[in-house]
Amino acid sequence: MFQDSSINAPATRKVTPFTLVIFGASGDLTCRKLIPALFGLFKENSLPDQFEIIGFARREKSDDSFREEMLEGIKKYSRFAPVNDADWTTFASHLSYHVGNFDEAGAYRHLAERLERIKTEKNIGQNLFYLSTAPEFFTLVMENLHLSGLVCPNCDARVVVEKPFGNNYQSAQQLVTSLQHCISESSLYRIDHYLGKETVQNLLYFRFANSIFEPIWNRSLIDHVQITVAEKEGVGTRGGYYDGVGALRDMVQNHLMQLLTITAMEPPGSLNSEAIRDEKVKVLKSIPTPALSEIANIAVRAQYEGYRRENRVDPASKTETFVAMKLMIDNWRWAGVPFYLRTGKFMSTRASEITVVFRRPPLSLFKASDREHMHRNRLHIRLQPDEGIHIRFNAKVPGKSIMGPVDMDFAYKSRFGSYSPEAYERLLHDFIAGDSTLFTRSDEVLEAWRIVDAISTGWQDEPVSIYRQGDWGPSEADHLLRRDGNNWIPLDQKDT
Repeated sequence: MFQDSSINAPATRKVTPFTLVIFGASGDLTCRKLIPALFGLFKENSLPDQFEIIGFARREKSDDSFREEMLEGIKKYSRFAPVNDADWTTFASHLSYHVGNFDEAGAYRHLAERLERIKTEKNIGQNLFYLSTAPEFFTLVMENLHLSGLVCPNCDARVVVEKPFGNNYQSAQQLVTSLQHCISESSLYRIDHYLGKETVQNLLYFRFANSIFEPIWNRSLIDHVQITVAEKEGVGTRGGYYDGVGALRDMVQNHLMQLLTITAMEPPGSLNSEAIRDEKVKVLKSIPTPALSEIANIAVRAQYEGYRRENRVDPASKTETFVAMKLMIDNWRWAGVPFYLRTGKFMSTRASEITVVFRRPPLSLFKASDREHMHRNRLHIRLQPDEGIHIRFNAKVPGKSIMGPVDMDFAYKSRFGSYSPEAYERLLHDFIAGDSTLFTRSDEVLEAWRIVDAISTGWQDEPVSIYRQGDWGPSEADHLLRRDGNNWIPLDQKDT
């Protein structure tokens, strides 16, 4: 098997010495994702020799106890486990802890003094801040960073915030306004880990680095597009959080909208981050705000059986664990082409996939018996599991006068080996390097909320359907496509 030697090479972009402060460092995300990702970058020689990582949280603990907790996270979650003692000793020397409450001005003052000492003693002047906190603390932390002089609209400090960015259009707009008083838009990085997945990034290369696809990527040859993000598990221990959010806000507003924009965007003028993000925003702006009278015909919500009995879930909850919807993009390329989106918990299988379904060829050449075996050409872009791309087309069955579907496959694992960097590794390295391409801009966030808010409002007086665990959602989701003469492509059986 051919193996591309560049795949395992360290990142080629040079990054300058930095200090990264992680707010909410005692939370699960830091131990499970952030520190293992930073350790992965360290192992790949993608970090500079001079760097510091400071965990900021209110719990009292020493540097050593914080390091021990992070070591356990690396052992459990890092792709570089088991951990070499020498590697850990070196990495841990860059890791420390800072005690402080988010509303405690003195904690920020002491942090500023600490960062100034690091700048003087170690010549590290680039300060980066990661808000791994609940969203309600974003403004509080940013205001205190601003008051302490650590961030400002003209500073070179950068800040990354986790999703969700607001819980509707109004709250997102308020958050944008409040943060813009503290830091410039160009220095604020809104993270969506889906954009760090290799296959999502490869979609840009697939579309724009191959001349054979661009001429067919339009309404003339594409019948419709299906985007599915399915989870096999239920809400688990997240019932308290999830019941106040639901699948529409938790998945559609960010993950699925990101996949839609990358699939539908026009070729950017360059690979510059702003050029790419400009085209993504244009896609969202081309989606009309759904009218309230339309919602019942274009969007379906449902709960899996037993959801209301989950821990910390309201027994009368109307929160959806499944969403299916049909969106239209009103521009020259996509006019008349439906984009069907669905996501849900307790689905038949765990899968994320973009399926492009092409129009049927003229059938006058083939007799009725042949037409029964003719399938529409399909392009499957698999994001998880078994990342890859495959194309389905029709061919004559040897020895028979009938046709059947065949596939051409590209699988990441068989082509490039098992190496697959974690999404947070790529995103953290981009953040450290100052590359905002894979982070969402404020206008993109607001446009997504505009669409989601309209659907949410239209659901207020509608009942919630129920679907069985292990199914692909309620029957209403099937009817959504059948009205257009289409069907969902089963992701757990490719031979249909």
